[in-house]
Amino acid sequence: MAQSFFGGIHPNDQKAATNKKPIETLPPPARVVIPMSLHIGAPCKPCVAVGDSVTVGQMVGEATAFVSAPVHASVSGTVSAVEPRLHFSGVPVMSVVIENDFNNTPCPDLHPPKDPESLTPEQISDIVKAAGIVGMGGATFPTHVKISSGLGKVDTVIVNASECEPYITSDHRTLLEHPDEVLGGVRILAKLFGVDWVHIAIEANKANAAEMLRLKIAEEKAPAVVDVLQTRYPQGAEKQLCQSITGRQVPPGALPASIGCAVFNIVTTMAIYEAVYQGKPVTHRIVTVSGSGVNEPKNLLCPIGTPISDLLDACGGVKKSTFKILMGGPMMGHAQYDMDAPIGKGTNAILAFCEKEERTVEHPACIRCGKCISVCPMHLQPVFMYQYEQAGMLEELEKANVLDCIECGACTYICPGRLYLVQSFRAGKQKINNARAAAKAAAEAAAKAEAEKAEKKEAKA
Repeated sequence: MAQSFFGGIHPNDQKAATNKKPIETLPPPARVVIPMSLHIGAPCKPCVAVGDSVTVGQMVGEATAFVSAPVHASVSGTVSAVEPRLHFSGVPVMSVVIENDFNNTPCPDLHPPKDPESLTPEQISDIVKAAGIVGMGGATFPTHVKISSGLGKVDTVIVNASECEPYITSDHRTLLEHPDEVLGGVRILAKLFGVDWVHIAIEANKANAAEMLRLKIAEEKAPAVVDVLQTRYPQGAEKQLCQSITGRQVPPGALPASIGCAVFNIVTTMAIYEAVYQGKPVTHRIVTVSGSGVNEPKNLLCPIGTPISDLLDACGGVKKSTFKILMGGPMMGHAQYDMDAPIGKGTNAILAFCEKEERTVEHPACIRCGKCISVCPMHLQPVFMYQYEQAGMLEELEKANVLDCIECGACTYICPGRLYLVQSFRAGKQKINNARAAAKAAAEAAAKAEAEKAEKKEAKA
């Protein structure tokens, strides 16, 4: 290990329930709901209409901006609705609803390039965009944007196989069951950025995957090296991962490319291989279904747009004492109130928890112990950020660098007063962004009014 990052915590990894369970294919759902917003950036525009027949892999939502990624049908069938539907974020989002015909008919327009080895970096980036590939570790940032912005700047490529959040094992199982596809994606990344080898970063609690990868790399002479890192949360956060591998620190407000690094999730890396060599867009997702409330924890391969309820049913349902269901990990996941919400490209886990694990209190209170400051991997001061947000002191909150918060949840985990720290910071960020948008709109309105006034004055003259 080259370096270590500041802060962090050591929760029980809770992965034993699923880390030895092979990936199973979920029985196809009767209906999928494909949101037009499955990524960070501009939502897609639906390009199908009610009554249209669609095939697996057919584009149903086209990108509307550079920072956007198209979405594709995950089943074949008939479009029954194009309308706002509940999104896993908790709000309605424009979606394409497809009634499954259970024929699993592949899209006839999907073909891999004739000579993948001769592709230029720009052509590979275009293929990645057309396939709708995003950061599938949860961030969902469009991958073609990361590639394009890093070309000529990156000297270190890191494949993130850390999977540091408790319970989640979808990446671990992907490594064990699809090493050839992963290493195929590694070769593409090495070629894209012109590096001699790619770092595959993996935590020490996945020793079997690390050993298997090293054997595969030696056997195939793949341009990769395995870096086994300390099991520590949030090891998989890309800024912390860059520091662990290279010793370089990403400056506040900057991205890994600013220090010559590019980080790609392990499933994203496999998706790049499938797009370039097989012509496949992103239509399915491997999801860990686990937690104390799940009767039969599993790793499931699911069509994107499948309702959460289908995944839980495939795992024997949930226990009566279940009080919370999360999409994502226990540290950064989002609570779900409707099991009809669909899974997305960044959904790596569905977790259910029983009442015995409820840690909230009626009256959370700060005891000024400073533990939140000691564990923050971004060198922030959560105790003061929380006070600023609660008091509506947005200027002070922004000066405290709340926008650099990666929402890892380490502060909330360690807080003996049970403060809702991460929730407060998310709300604070939104308030700051809303204030910025309002200020921009006001400035534009004032400028427009001034221009109209000048035109009228000129017309009178």
